[in-house]
Amino acid sequence: MNILVTGGAGFIGSHLVRRLVVQSGHYVVNLDALKYSGNRANTLDLEGHARYRFVHGDIADQRLVNSLLQEHEIEGVINAAAETHVDRSIMDPGSFAKTDVVGTGILLEEARRARVKRFLQVSTDEVYGSVEAGISTEEDVLAPRSPYSASKAGGDLLTLSYWTTYRFPVMVSRGSNTYGPNQYPEKFIPLFLTNALDDQPLPLYGDGRQRRDWLAVEDHCAAIEQILLNGEPGEVYNVGGGNERENIAVAERLLALLGKPKSLIRLV
Repeated sequence: MNILVTGGAGFIGSHLVRRLVVQSGHYVVNLDALKYSGNRANTLDLEGHARYRFVHGDIADQRLVNSLLQEHEIEGVINAAAETHVDRSIMDPGSFAKTDVVGTGILLEEARRARVKRFLQVSTDEVYGSVEAGISTEEDVLAPRSPYSASKAGGDLLTLSYWTTYRFPVMVSRGSNTYGPNQYPEKFIPLFLTNALDDQPLPLYGDGRQRRDWLAVEDHCAAIEQILLNGEPGEVYNVGGGNERENIAVAERLLALLGKPKSLIRLV
């Protein structure tokens, strides 16, 4: 397929682009605004590849999106462009709404007009809120708890409305906590690793007993590709790693691997 990947210079996006181009043989246009978490160096090895093109731009730029869809005869869109950090969303909620809701809306409408065959909205399990018992299912009521997760939920609902209203073939994926190479260092695992290497405190929220399901980025990208190619239009797909751990256990494991003392953990 000819695929437009938005946010392809980010953490998950860069791994996804590489998989689609190198492993699966798709032609990929990577549209990224290169904000704080986007880094063109993440895909530098693909520069010059016959099946890859990088474009610096914003998904909220309607003219640019339209021209890319037409020029490259795009058949599939994967929207992985997003403001993604909870703490940043508390400080600057407006930018999250602009990218995750308004930008998604512009991308959807231009893709519909261009008669794109498949549209996948890459979302997050955080739209379900705090799960006190059991696990989340795709039928659960959304209960976001931060401007970040609320903006992602808004983008999800807007995406799904395009199936109900226009029968435009959209799907939504919701991944659990993803980790791996090139992750932006404000996230849990890279932050704790870099702090520990410098013998700096590891700031752990609350008592550290919150449980998270951890998903390797390569597995997440494999799931995203499968959903784009084979998912049912109008459906939501949760993507889990099956690796649930307490935060404090993950922190202690990282310290053990680095040979650092548990005393570096600071409950905040």
